[in-house]
Amino acid sequence: MRHLRIRLLGLALLLTLVLAPVAHAENNGRGYYGATNDKVVTDAGFILIAGFAIFVFVMSMIQRHLDRRKEARKAAQKALGEVQWRGGW
Repeated sequence: MRHLRIRLLGLALLLTLVLAPVAHAENNGRGYYGATNDKVVTDAGFILIAGFAIFVFVMSMIQRHLDRRKEARKAAQKALGEVQWRGGW
């Protein structure tokens, strides 16, 4: 099993090294978007800044919702009282 992992890792590394130049040679090195200028780079930076802020906000709202659910579950369990058996023989 270990030899198989080493062989697969070596094959993946070899394929990466062989196929990397082909990926860079496509479209004369301009990429999928095309030629870029300062405005394009600046807009991409602003999109990243806004994206991070939106991501943090959405994750905070999800966390808030989950915390409220947890507290409601704890309150409901406390209101029912202790359901587990105490003691035994």
